[in-house]
Order: sequence, then structure tokens, then C-alpha cells
Amino acid sequence: MSVPLAYLGIVIIWTTTPLAIKWSGEDVGFLFGVSMRMFIALVFSLALVMILRKAFPWDRKSIQVYLAIGIPLYLAMSFVYWGAQYIPSGLISVLFGLTPLFTGLLATFWLSENSFTLPKTTGMLLGFAGLIVVFYQGFEIGQTMIFGMLAVLAAVFFHSLGTVWVKQVASDLPVYVANTGGLVVACLLYLVSWLILGGELPESIPNHAAYSITYLAIIGSVFGAYLFYYALKHVSASSIGLLPLITPVTCLLIGQWFNGEVITTSTMYGTAIILSGLFVYQWSALVQSKIKQFVLNAG
Repeated sequence: MSVPLAYLGIVIIWTTTPLAIKWSGEDVGFLFGVSMRMFIALVFSLALVMILRKAFPWDRKSIQVYLAIGIPLYLAMSFVYWGAQYIPSGLISVLFGLTPLFTGLLATFWLSENSFTLPKTTGMLLGFAGLIVVFYQGFEIGQTMIFGMLAVLAAVFFHSLGTVWVKQVASDLPVYVANTGGLVVACLLYLVSWLILGGELPESIPNHAAYSITYLAIIGSVFGAYLFYYALKHVSASSIGLLPLITPVTCLLIGQWFNGEVITTSTMYGTAIILSGLFVYQWSALVQSKIKQFVLNAG
């Protein structure tokens, strides 16, 4: 597979995921939607590991990786599915565009990475300024939308936490094995949640919900993970980090075209400011990596 094709696949999947999340919980409940997604994804991931005849280790370091993937996955998916009930799908992608900023902050305190250079700090401040503008829309519409946005921001935090946690563990487990182990942990947590919260099976599952759950499980949680890590092996992390500059705009348009979502003025302005901040943040990282590479080559 060519790298540009994998990159395009990631953009398409990340663009369609927010609307699919919203549809997958409609008329069936967010807990059923996210639980079914995780369990279907686990079945396909286990089948893939068996077909590829990959070992499934349970040593201490491997378990640490599974926990580092599974616990943040459970928390992030729970919050984003709950929040998706109250905000437009396009706004979910806009808020998830802040992932590099959250990851940078967590990496600074956990991995001692330097994320407080002047350009990066400027990018962070712009990103959070845009977030304030987007939140202004929530104050105009009502408290439920504010709670929805806060839930998605919590999902962004836990998603970023998982990224930094996995990097801190620094394991060389194959991608599919690590992802499958994380899904095992997440599914166990969803099973416990289902029992504690008294989850009920819906009497009927609308077609759009069933298709969305299946799409998210197979394409989003299995195939999408493969494309992401495949691209990450062949291009720089900075190039992958540019993805959040693309998907928020396309997600807003898809939500408007296919779900009749209204793009308000404050959302447009806030999105523009957030994307400007992400551009400054990622541009500084790209320039630093080029300078470092030039110095190493010169030496």
C-alpha cells in the first residue's frame, strides 16, 4: 500500500467518524452504541491476530501496554458518545482537533518534552482562544450543549493521555496485538458498566444505527488503526499531526450536508482560530525537526 493512499484513508475515516458516532447512538442509547462497537471490533481484531498467527503475550510489559490503550479508550469513547447526543457531529471533530495541544501539554509534564517554546505556546493559546469562541455558541443555545462540549473535551484529554501513556511504556508489540489487548481491557470495562448501570437491549435497531456501529467497529477501530500506524511508520510524526488541520472543516461540511447541522458564526470563527493555533503549533514542530535533521547531516 502506498503512503499517500493510507494518508487519504485516514482522512476519510476521521472525517466520517463523528457523524457515525452520532448516528450509532440514536434510538438505541449511547452505551449500547459504544459497547457494541467495541465488542464487534474485538471480534474482528482477535480474528485478525489468529489469521496472522501473532503471539498474544501476557507478560508484565505487554499488560501495561494493554492497560495504556484500553483504559483511556474506554474513558474517551464513553465521554465522546455521551457528548455526541447534545452537540453537532462537526463540532466533535473541531474539539478533537485540539488533541495535539493536549498531547503536548501532557508530554511536557509526563515525558519531560519541551512543549513550551514560543511558537508552540502561541499555538496553544490560539487553540484555547478558539475554544472560548466555540463555547460562546454553547452559552447562546443552552446548558446541555455546554455539557456536551465539556464531555468531548474530556474525551480529547483521555485520548491524549493514552497516546502519552503508550509512548511512556515504549513497547515493541505489533500494532494489531497491542490494539487487540487494549480492546480486551475496554470491553471488560464496558461489560462492568453495562451490569452496574443496568443496560438494556433496544427493542429494535434502526438501519442507520446498525450500519454506523458496524462501520465504526470494523473501519474505525480495526482498519483505521492499521492505516494510522502504517502511515506513522513511513512519515514523520509532524506530518501525521497535520491531520487535525484537515478533518474539522470536512466534518463540519459532512454534518451540514448529511445531517442538516447548522454551522453557526461562532463555530466558524472558533474553528478558524483553533486551526490557526494548530498550524502554528505543528509548523514549529516541523521546522524544529528540519533544523535538527540539517544539523545532524552537517555534522
